[in-house]
Amino acid sequence: MLKTPDVLLLLCLVGAADALYKQWIPNTNYENKSNWDTGAVPCGSDIVQFSAQRRVSVFLETAHAVQELRLPVDGEFILCEGAGFYVVSGQDPDCGEGVTAQFNDSDSLQWFDPALWQAAATQDELQGGRFLFSVHEESVPCQYDDVVFKALSSFRVDTSSSQSSIPVKSVSVLGEMFESRSEFSQYLSSRSGRLQFHGSTAVTAGNPGCGDPSGCECGNSVNRQRICSRVTCVSPNCKKPLFPVGHCCEVCGAIISIHYAASFDLQSYRQRIHQLFLQWSQYETIQLGMSKVFKSQRLMGIVPFGSAPKIQVVITDGETGARSEALALEILEDARSHGPKLGIASTDLQASSGNNQSGGNTGMVVGVVFGVLIMVTLIITVAALIHKGVVRMPSMPSVPSLRSFGRKTETVDLGGSLDHGFNNPMFDDLSMIPDLPALNGNEINSISITQTGGVYFVNPVYDENETDFNA
Repeated sequence: MLKTPDVLLLLCLVGAADALYKQWIPNTNYENKSNWDTGAVPCGSDIVQFSAQRRVSVFLETAHAVQELRLPVDGEFILCEGAGFYVVSGQDPDCGEGVTAQFNDSDSLQWFDPALWQAAATQDELQGGRFLFSVHEESVPCQYDDVVFKALSSFRVDTSSSQSSIPVKSVSVLGEMFESRSEFSQYLSSRSGRLQFHGSTAVTAGNPGCGDPSGCECGNSVNRQRICSRVTCVSPNCKKPLFPVGHCCEVCGAIISIHYAASFDLQSYRQRIHQLFLQWSQYETIQLGMSKVFKSQRLMGIVPFGSAPKIQVVITDGETGARSEALALEILEDARSHGPKLGIASTDLQASSGNNQSGGNTGMVVGVVFGVLIMVTLIITVAALIHKGVVRMPSMPSVPSLRSFGRKTETVDLGGSLDHGFNNPMFDDLSMIPDLPALNGNEINSISITQTGGVYFVNPVYDENETDFNA
């Protein structure tokens, strides 16, 4: 049996951390009238019925009178001090004519339904109802978030997904925080854990918190189809609807993309925007979401070559987006004035009115640099593969020399091969050359024998050593 002071004490001991808190909205509390098909909490003249085949965990804050109580085969009641049931004989005068009140089915409530969560930057803001707006993927607990189920509350959630696990930083149930994977796994195997969490995927606590001041990627893109299947989109009423990264629907408003430096701090900047702008009465209906996302990069705006992290600020007012664009322009002006101090290198604006602006060329420079690096890496890789013999260059056709080209041309011009005349048996057969005494010294060298058996001689009249010519 839970005692209320103990529960509150445990809740107060939970400290704040550098992550968002995502709180589950539905509950299976007995005192919640939306949990009954009659729309009212049963009274002393009513028959209270829980479906026999439904597994349920129900929280009671106080004592309740009933005419009859029909319990499920598998379920539990979590009672605060003094809570319970008692039977009233006859009709309860304060209740009137009795009815049969059926407890609603809670098995259909899905973990990946973004409408069933609310987010806040701190525990105090969570308790005070100062909730943050997020794109659909980030409305569901991210891998670095603290998950909170209200202390004085019971629940039942279906955690089914296509993944093997759902990692989060911590999970708080009935005022107790689980930050260790082994401890929370042990709780999931308990009776209460099996009744509260069901489905094909286990939630795992103990994931490290985000250590990057500029923020971390949520990690829910792998479950995008499951998340968006729970969302119903309406047709936006603006000139050029926008499609934020991580959102399931087009919106009217503005999107600011922030290119940040090493000194940028996402949490500090979120607080700055809230204090400077969102407290103004003209922006009280504005929804503003801020997070780190990865946007695809295109070289010269055409060739995709990867993605780069940016801070996405989504601003929407649910109408034509006029007030959202006015706020976006105010934020851009603040970024231009205090950008270096805030760690903002440049900004880009997309508005549903078609008014797009750029606060710098950092994005283009980054794109060009990445493109050049990719091309250089590709060239070096190909060269290395050729050097190792993994890749072979195609053989190039041989280029004929001028000499061979000239010979070929000569042969073609003459209509065939050259006629070398008749064969002289005297010169073709070396044994038939007479022994002529006159042919000695340098004169014998004037006769050359080719490898093919041909013989030619040098005419002394054209001797290159001769300087004068006598006829």
